[in-house]
Parts: sequence; C-alpha cells; structure tokens
Amino acid sequence: MDRFEAMRTLVAAVDGGSLSAASRSLNVPLPTVSRRVSDLESFLGSQLVVRTSRKLLLTEAGTAYVASARRVLEELSEAERAASGEYRVPRGELLVTAPIAFGALNVAPIVHDFLGAYPDVTVRLVLSDSVVDIVENHVDVAVRIGRLPDSALVARRVGEIRWVVCASPDYLKRRGVPETPAALVNHDCIAFEGLRRYREWPFVDGNAAQHVTVNPRFSVNTADGVVGGAVAGVGIGRVLSYQAAASVKAGTLLPILADQAPPPMPVHLVHAPHQQQPLKLRAFLDFVAPRLQQRLQAISHDIDGTGQDTSTTP
Repeated sequence: MDRFEAMRTLVAAVDGGSLSAASRSLNVPLPTVSRRVSDLESFLGSQLVVRTSRKLLLTEAGTAYVASARRVLEELSEAERAASGEYRVPRGELLVTAPIAFGALNVAPIVHDFLGAYPDVTVRLVLSDSVVDIVENHVDVAVRIGRLPDSALVARRVGEIRWVVCASPDYLKRRGVPETPAALVNHDCIAFEGLRRYREWPFVDGNAAQHVTVNPRFSVNTADGVVGGAVAGVGIGRVLSYQAAASVKAGTLLPILADQAPPPMPVHLVHAPHQQQPLKLRAFLDFVAPRLQQRLQAISHDIDGTGQDTSTTP
C-alpha cells in the first residue's frame, strides 16, 4: 500500500463528501478509491469513515487522522516544490479566484499579461460570487471585495469600489435631479434583482444610515442590464463603480446623490501565509497588485474625477 496515495485519496473523499467524488477528482476508478481507504483502515486497525448512501462521515479517529494527513501532504508538497526549483524561479500552477463580473473585467486582462511575462507559470482563474475557502480549496490568491473578517490570512489592499446611483442626462432633463434619497420614491428606478428582491438602497445622512425602498419601473438580474436600462433613459439605476465607469466616462450616465453614498468597499488580494513564499506567488502578487491598483484608481477618476491612492491602508 502506498500510504501517501491512500492519504490523498482519503482527503479527497472527505473534501468531496463521497468516494465517488474522490474518484472523479483524482481520475481514479471507484473500486480503487474504495480499496485504498479500506487498506488504510486495515493498516491502522481503526475505522476512519462511515459510508452512508448519501455521504461520507468521519469517525473520531478519522477526524484526527485526516487533520494530520493534511499537514503531511502539505509538507510533502512544499518539499516537492522546493526540489523542482519552484523557489528558485517562478514556475508551476496558480489557482486564483475573483468575483464574476469584477474578475472578468479587471482581473482576467491582468492575468493575460502576467502569463505573457511568466511563461513557466500557469493560472487557473475561477470566477465565483461565493466566498471560496482559501485553505480548504488550495487557492493561491483570492480577490475579495468588502471588509475582511479577522483571520490568519494575508491581505494586500489594492483599492476600493463603491455603489453608484446614476441616470442618463436625458432622463434627468425630463424628470429632474433628485436632491435627496427620499426623492427617489417619485422617480422611475431600475432594480438589480434576480430570484431575490433587492429594492432597499442604502445611503448615509451624516453619520446615520438611511434606506430607501424603491418601486422599480424595470428590474433585471445583471449589472449590464441595469446600466443598459439607465443609458436608455428608462430610469435611475444603482450599480458598482466599475460597472458604471465606462458609461460615466462616455457621458451617457451621470452619478447622482454621491455625497450621500454609503462608504466604499475595499478590494484586497488575499492568500494563505507561507513560511517560504513560492516565487510564482510572489511574482503574481507583485505583478497584479500595482496594475489592479491603477485600474481601480482609473475607475474612481472616471466616476468622480478623483484618482486618490487608497491602497496604503492595511
């Protein structure tokens, strides 16, 4: 029995929730997966998992063993990376995650340039609006928008984005410019909503939070749909600054009520701590951080004419 292969198989089964999931992720026949786990249990003389019709459950002994197995496999992986030269030159694969729209518009183009600069590094870019567990899913770098919870993860702030309420010049000429958030109830609004309704728009009045419930004339489940409707003069929309920037820069949308907008949201590059940081990760962070910072500064400039560097705040 190859104990390292058995450990990898067990961990994959636990992470996937079943032996079948491990079979798919490892591209190994299901009988082989089952045999590896059984052989490991026989070798240890202890039951590690309970197989049910739906999922795999760890026993008390299995929970402790899997935690130790993860550490062993990570140390083995570190040793293999060092031996292969990953700590001498940037090479290997990076797994990067980012929010879908922000990642497609702002992260992917930078990754394209990075690949051109580092031919020995490959990148898997996973775009998802779900918060992906960095450690559990072996993510190298995650782009996170919003305030970060306290954790042992390492974060590098690269800028900020904010919500923008905007409308076309034609609409504002026809209907007038709302002077206060409360005035929005008398305007046609465009709601960014899908299966759930998001019709409460937050604002601030001094230090006090304020919410206005709009009655949308038009609802759509994509930011592009909101922007398109606002440009067409259907009503007043609310999108994130990077989603509105091109239209604002072109003059087809005008921001309104900016002085009562909620606080901006920080953008960070987040990664797990490393005793010895792989060169591929260091190269990626050093390449992406300043370029993403420049993009976010340009977005701020397009929205309100400010290009302040907000990346120095930890």
